[in-house]
Amino acid sequence: MVFIIKIIDKYIVSLLCNFLGFFNKTAKVSHVECRKILVVQLWGVGETILTLPAIEALRKKFPDGEINVLATSRNKDVFFENKNINKIIALKLTPFSVLGFIFKNIKKYELAIDMEEYLNISAIISFFVARKTFGYSHNSRAKLYSEKARYNDKQHSVQTFLDLVRLLGISYDADKLPGLNYSKNDRNFVDKILKENKIKKGDFVVCIAPGAAESAKARMWPFDRFAELCDEIIAKYNAKIIFVGILSENELIENVLRSMEQKDKTINTAGKISLNQLFYLIIKCKLFIGNDAGPMHIAAAQGIKTLGLFGPNLPLRFGPYGKGNIGLYKGYNCEFSPCINVHKGQVPDCLYPRNSNDYQKCMKNISVDDVLKEVEKLV
Repeated sequence: MVFIIKIIDKYIVSLLCNFLGFFNKTAKVSHVECRKILVVQLWGVGETILTLPAIEALRKKFPDGEINVLATSRNKDVFFENKNINKIIALKLTPFSVLGFIFKNIKKYELAIDMEEYLNISAIISFFVARKTFGYSHNSRAKLYSEKARYNDKQHSVQTFLDLVRLLGISYDADKLPGLNYSKNDRNFVDKILKENKIKKGDFVVCIAPGAAESAKARMWPFDRFAELCDEIIAKYNAKIIFVGILSENELIENVLRSMEQKDKTINTAGKISLNQLFYLIIKCKLFIGNDAGPMHIAAAQGIKTLGLFGPNLPLRFGPYGKGNIGLYKGYNCEFSPCINVHKGQVPDCLYPRNSNDYQKCMKNISVDDVLKEVEKLV
């Protein structure tokens, strides 16, 4: 389904952007009334978390404005009870849902800020529902914006999202991510799991996320190395390990557990907790280790010492944001790294053949000892 949506967006919706661009006569923005603002972010959990400082900057600039967020079911919970947001609107990425939202909201917003780096449909939505629109300056989608920011892939994405709101003359920076919220029921549910597994206050609990989103599974460090790493951490720090992931990653985590010697000191929560429950669970951990994926950004946002493993992508762009966190990258051995360039729509698996020794070459270049050395710095 994700693949089909991206193909339609890349070819059909891109043509529509080119067509609508002929009708975009919007002059350069000199002044924007910001009584009602729509922020558009439709895709990954990790990227959505990285937009939060920009939304915080908007709120500080317009304390009395109405700031709504257009999201989807996969990322809307990132905005749960966010004090900077008035309303979260969940959109299904189907033609009828998109058209329905557009027809109900034509020019109802003074400003739409499209925080999608590549999708075209977000630009079309913004074009119809707002009088002024901000977005990035690349691809046909840029023809629909009133003001454009250059997508700078030589800096962290937090700064790149902030560049969009800086078009309003906002002078704002962030040295950490805002925290993510959860309900009392979420907290009680997780506390029950921890109690049942005899995890108590003061235990050295390490959260491990061995999976990655379906769009680029080559970001995953080999499962047998995760197994060796977990055994080493348990032995050295008398740690307890909590594995996290979505339901489809349960088999991956079971493979890790089958390769471990000390699996009795682990908990597998894959598919057993919601996203908001994960926000709370990670707070109960002392350390997080995982691939370049959503849980890594959750840990960074929750103020947990975070170690992210990189190869197809760069920590410079998507590392765990915040002082002291580490993005471990050893992809210099690969001629294609970074092969993931989100703003260009480049999110391949691995550019080496799956049956070759070079498959996931950049991730395999990270040894267990490499990770353990970084763990020592964090603990």
